[in-house]
Amino acid sequence: MTDTPHPLSAEPERAPEPADGPARATRRSVIAALGGATLGVAALGLTGSAAAEPTAATDRNAAAQLPAQPAAACVLTPEQTEGPYYLDLETVRKNITEGKAGVPLTLRVTVIDTATCAPLPNTAVDIWHCDALGIYSGYVAGGSTPDTTFLRGVQLTDSAGVAEFTTVYPGWYVGRALHIHVKTHVGGTVSGGVYRGGHVAHTGQLYFPETYNTRVAALAPYRNNTATRTLNARDGIYRNGGSSTLLTITPVGSDLSKGVTGTVVLGIAPAATP
Repeated sequence: MTDTPHPLSAEPERAPEPADGPARATRRSVIAALGGATLGVAALGLTGSAAAEPTAATDRNAAAQLPAQPAAACVLTPEQTEGPYYLDLETVRKNITEGKAGVPLTLRVTVIDTATCAPLPNTAVDIWHCDALGIYSGYVAGGSTPDTTFLRGVQLTDSAGVAEFTTVYPGWYVGRALHIHVKTHVGGTVSGGVYRGGHVAHTGQLYFPETYNTRVAALAPYRNNTATRTLNARDGIYRNGGSSTLLTITPVGSDLSKGVTGTVVLGIAPAATP
């Protein structure tokens, strides 16, 4: 399986052309504008290094108490390419592993409205990523088939704007740094375990600090991935705004294989459409 080239090597994702209009500031600007009050942002990705992680309850309480800020105080998180492996399954589920092996990852995504700096509840956060060997579900590639759905799912943000997933640290494939794809959907509803309707307000990607990428790459099953790993700094898509969505990673304990928590803030304009 690992000797089979991943289809993406033949059809690489391409960085989008720069958008017209004012340059988008980084997530650091968003957090600075919040004046130190956090949406769980005491450890939300200023540098991508390990930091003390507040509990989920702390994150939610802090966000709930956060006052609305002036419209000029918040900025949009840069959008990035959707890539070739999106599937509009929109399955609402917290645990998306489906038994896939890897370092356990609890992913917490906080979504805020850039017009008010307030948390956005009931927003669908839709994520998808490859497994430890660089394979996406839903495609005929490296052992995957069209009827597979691993490492894909949707969660709605709570009253504090937080969506949480149980997944695994992603692997990599030719030409791309480690990443997780993300969309936010606004205005839809959940029916039969599927998110329906509404519109996409943001499309982007989340990235991982190289310090942790290197450590994870030495663990099973990642060490069986034979593809050359691309560093963030050499990934053209990452260079086009990826530092704004660099996850803060906090290990569960001293043994990295036991799992990590990754946190990030997305600033979106909920009325925006692609």
